[in-house]
Amino acid sequence: MAVQGSSSVHDMAQSLEDLLEEAVNGEITYGIDHALTEPDLNRLIQRINALPLASLGQQFQGDSTRQTLFARIETAVRNVFNSSLASTSIDDPAFAKVWILLDVVSIISDQERCEPGLIFWLVEELLDSQTIEGCRKVFDYLESRRERITAKHFKQKNLIILRSCNELLRRLSRAENTVFCGRVFIFLFQSFPLGDKSSVNLRGEYHAENVTAFEQLDPKPQTPAAEEMDLDVEKRVTETTDMANEENDANIQASAEVAAASGEEGKSAVVAVVGTEEQPEPSTNGPQAETSTVPASKAPDYDTLYPIFWSLQEHFSNPTSLFDHGKLEHFRSGLAQTMSKFKEVQQVDDSRNNSKTSDDSKRGVKRKRGDGPEYIGGNFHPKYLTSRDLFELEMMDLSFRRHICVQTLILVDFLLSLAPQAKAKLADLNNPNKSVQYQYTLSDEHAKWATDVKTDIASYLARGQEGKFYYRMVDTILSRDKNWVRWKAESCPAIELAPISAQDWADAQDSAERVCAVSKHRDLTVGTLDLTFLSEEYIASGLDDLKHPRHYTVPEVESFHERIVEADEKIREAVDEEAKEAAVDVKSSLMWRSLRLAMKDRLKMFDKLENFVQDLTPIYRAGRPEDQPLVNGVEVASASMVTDEEWRV
Repeated sequence: MAVQGSSSVHDMAQSLEDLLEEAVNGEITYGIDHALTEPDLNRLIQRINALPLASLGQQFQGDSTRQTLFARIETAVRNVFNSSLASTSIDDPAFAKVWILLDVVSIISDQERCEPGLIFWLVEELLDSQTIEGCRKVFDYLESRRERITAKHFKQKNLIILRSCNELLRRLSRAENTVFCGRVFIFLFQSFPLGDKSSVNLRGEYHAENVTAFEQLDPKPQTPAAEEMDLDVEKRVTETTDMANEENDANIQASAEVAAASGEEGKSAVVAVVGTEEQPEPSTNGPQAETSTVPASKAPDYDTLYPIFWSLQEHFSNPTSLFDHGKLEHFRSGLAQTMSKFKEVQQVDDSRNNSKTSDDSKRGVKRKRGDGPEYIGGNFHPKYLTSRDLFELEMMDLSFRRHICVQTLILVDFLLSLAPQAKAKLADLNNPNKSVQYQYTLSDEHAKWATDVKTDIASYLARGQEGKFYYRMVDTILSRDKNWVRWKAESCPAIELAPISAQDWADAQDSAERVCAVSKHRDLTVGTLDLTFLSEEYIASGLDDLKHPRHYTVPEVESFHERIVEADEKIREAVDEEAKEAAVDVKSSLMWRSLRLAMKDRLKMFDKLENFVQDLTPIYRAGRPEDQPLVNGVEVASASMVTDEEWRV
């Protein structure tokens, strides 16, 4: 029995080796971009069918025989795979044998001749054996075959896919391999169904273990030398700013107006940069150093802001900590000082950019290839570097400031979801997820503060050349994320709808045919609109009917008389106020049109009208004179009837 099993494995391995040799010799087209098809593997499939299983069936019945066959095929495939992997580098052209082998396994697994997850077991081992550059090539293969290798038996493959991709993500650096990490995530998102719960945090747990460690600064006494140094620095900043004002005073003034429009904090930022007004520095002594609010007239210095700024990360990683009133007030104070500093730095950047733009326009410098919208795509955010020596450089980085603002927007949206109005929208859920429904309710005061902060950050992110585009992108992502938050609050109900049955489809077709069928002509009932004008005989004579003189000639004044009489009868016979008002409107329109036509040849009769609104009988009785003159082809009143002054009027 063992000899027979070893012989079957050997035969299978030999068939695979022969197929790989044929591919290398050019008999089969192969490569990462070209997948093998079933016709290319006819000989191999016939070899699998010819494996001696008759004797196995005498001892193993049903699934046992099937599992034995699967085990032998897997053993043969692994032998060939390990042999090729040990003897060939992934950069060697001969490594194409591995890609061909994976295609073979994919096809025979779809035909249920081996374990469905065998291909991803091999891919998992391949990823573990390669460097990061080698893993890129493996992912090139996976991305080119994604639709085919995930089309069948996905339930047997999903856990292996998830495990192998997560292991790869642990090896990758979010800072140095940002694009590759994105490729891995996109592969997972495209492979798994939209409503899959494998990556959903149903329990609402936060990564509170992600602690941001930073230096604890000792308060430094202000010595005369330090004061002199501070004055020297302020002097240099003032001189630099004055030079920028001389070169581009108009642009600096515009930036100041923009800052003034954004509030008192923006005004203080300009004052702090220009240095025309001294403000006392906040005290750093005592326990109130971190929680004390800075006056709106001046942003805190970097030493004061450093511990306040990095302490905000504790709340970003664990938003539920803000349920404590004291921590929420501390967060509000720290965020206000941080945004004040951001605006101050932004003012310096705007002044520098305006001066640089003015200089470049004078020199006629051409635009560089790297400038423009491509800058946003080149950013990456490593793990925070919290050294005090790097703090000022980080604050000067626009990408860093934007990242902090986006973190704040996410946290503010979380707080606003706890407001009474937001909670009321989730009160009618059929199957609520209790883990993500908190008992804490945000007060009206804090809700107003959160809304103001969101508006303030939105205006800040929208500043600059590419600010509006960046904020629109962030706002779109956060808006769509609210739908996923509600989906998780509903315990992740199924997104995909069940396919309709064949009977429902047939019934829908029959109903559509009955509705769209041409029905027989029916007699008109009371209240039905007469549609005979749509018949063929009316359509044929439609153009001739449009040419009838009644469509382009001016009617006679007398033609309105009978219609006005009919309107009077409708007014007298009206059964309700609505019908009466409609008849009065018709009569008023007819009388106004009569007066308008009578003005041309019967203007003298207007003196005989006692009531312009009720009775126009004198005009209708007058008739038009036969000897009425024509002016430019238009009938007008005679000189005896209309004076010159009346004609001009």
